[in-house]
Amino acid sequence: MPESRKQTKARFKHLVLNHLAGQKGGLLVAACCTLLLSGADLFRPWPLKIIFDYILLNKSVPHHLSFVRSLLGMGKIWALVLVSFTIVLITVVKGFAAYSQMHITSRVGFKLAHSLRREIFNHLQKLSLSFHQKMPSGELLTNISFDTSSLRDVFSEFVLTFASELLTLIGMLVVMLFVNWKLSLIVVATVPPLIFLTFQRYRRIKASAKRQRKAEGEIASRANEVLSSILVVQAFGREEYEGERFENQSVETLHESIKTARMEAAAARGVDIIVAVGTFAVILVGSLLALDGRMTPGNVLVFASYMNSIYGPIRSLAKLSTKFSRAMVGANRISELLDLEPDVQDQPDAIDPGRLRGEIAFQNASFSYGEGRTVLSGISFRVSPGEHVALVGPSGSGKSTLTALILRFYDPQQGSITIDGLDLRDIRRDALRREIGIVLQDSLLFGTTVRENIAYGKLNASMEEIINAATAANAHDFIMELENGYDTALSERGVNLSGGQRQRIAIARTFIRDVPMLILDEPMTGLDVESEAAVRDALRRLMEGRTCILITHDLQSAAEADRILMLGDGRITDQGAHSELLQRNQEYRELWKVKAGNGAMKLRDITEAPKALFLANSVVRQS
Repeated sequence: MPESRKQTKARFKHLVLNHLAGQKGGLLVAACCTLLLSGADLFRPWPLKIIFDYILLNKSVPHHLSFVRSLLGMGKIWALVLVSFTIVLITVVKGFAAYSQMHITSRVGFKLAHSLRREIFNHLQKLSLSFHQKMPSGELLTNISFDTSSLRDVFSEFVLTFASELLTLIGMLVVMLFVNWKLSLIVVATVPPLIFLTFQRYRRIKASAKRQRKAEGEIASRANEVLSSILVVQAFGREEYEGERFENQSVETLHESIKTARMEAAAARGVDIIVAVGTFAVILVGSLLALDGRMTPGNVLVFASYMNSIYGPIRSLAKLSTKFSRAMVGANRISELLDLEPDVQDQPDAIDPGRLRGEIAFQNASFSYGEGRTVLSGISFRVSPGEHVALVGPSGSGKSTLTALILRFYDPQQGSITIDGLDLRDIRRDALRREIGIVLQDSLLFGTTVRENIAYGKLNASMEEIINAATAANAHDFIMELENGYDTALSERGVNLSGGQRQRIAIARTFIRDVPMLILDEPMTGLDVESEAAVRDALRRLMEGRTCILITHDLQSAAEADRILMLGDGRITDQGAHSELLQRNQEYRELWKVKAGNGAMKLRDITEAPKALFLANSVVRQS
């Protein structure tokens, strides 16, 4: 067996058995129900044999069936009623066993799916940012929903059907060999071609299911990408274009689905033909033996009744081969996902330093995403506790990457980064990120209430703390104007609020954390003048007394920082206070003149009149 197939089967067994370890009691009851169900199937045709042979045809009763003699002693009518009633009794017992088995096994199967989904979801949250940036989200959603469901189905349906019928098969073979071993050989002779046909089709179905699963993951990714960007799609009128792209991808899944269905149907029909030939041979030979007096008609009836049941496991395997194939593919993909380790991990001796002061230092730090281009090269600077530092530079100069290193989404390939003198690698990631608040350009809100969105920064926050944070963020007044105030449910990503309102809720969410360090990534982008004033005022309060790293293209915001770092091509090209850069850096001076209205204001006026600068900046924005 190829090594990959061995690994797949080993992963499948590990996934199922590991998650079923806590369900031993339920599985034991299900096993007992399975035995009871198989016993009911074995006894089901025997009342008919007794009726035909000993009541209707008056055959002599063997010595080992003395209870039949006792029934006949009560009269044939009573014997017929009692024996016929056993058919109802067997059916009731079988129904109870089947119901109990299905209920227990299905419950265990759903718990298996729940446990797997929880483990996958928690594991995905731990994987590094680089993984999520490369992996399509639709593929991950398919792992959580489709793959776990396929494992649930293969357990609750395949095990339920196949295990009980396999026991029935063994029991029926034993009974038939006891009744007439020659006739039983005909039944046994049909088993090898059935097994060959089933497993030959299984291999082909499995390969097709693997291709189908890959195509379904791509479709889920495409749908998720388009629907999450529906504003852009509709604004550019690209509905038809995206529909065609989706259809082209869906065609592959369509073809594979049809191919799989065709192979499944062919396998089922092949099994039916072999079963029909076997049934024909058994009934023909059995009837000839009955006519010759070497077999009773009741025994022929028992054999005929067993025929459908004895081929059940193999026929079921042919029908369930598609689901089993998908489950094997899904188990492999889930195992591969769970085998992944985060690129950034805590050191075994990493510590929780408690409250940090917020002194950040880069020491010759370099970083590359592995695409042959260095994003940051030899970065060295120090930020004192409570200092506000602005990062300015063209897009792609490494500003966002620099802050991602502080949050330890990545580790530098060279150099080091320290906070309060501690290397970030020596600090637990959860402890580090607990001390840092972020406000992003695109305020990410959740589809829940305003109150819960603010409290996301501090899950055990009281209502008073939430209101205080919202007030400090200039958000309380507009929140109270919403339909249900703080209990107003937001739509996904908070799109039912304006950009300024979303940003102020995000600031409130950071306010409530009360952290010593802040990372602000273009927090003023895309805001109108009124919203910008409210957000700027809220940010000033938020930044007070905290170490702050501000990424911005807005030189007005940068000018208010204690120090400005100018980045270009992954390096710090210059740094200093706003007034210092105006004096010595021609590039910064030219940019500032453009910002201030194409040099309409004199440098002396600019440096001496920050209020006038703010007004000039507003005029430029409005024009």
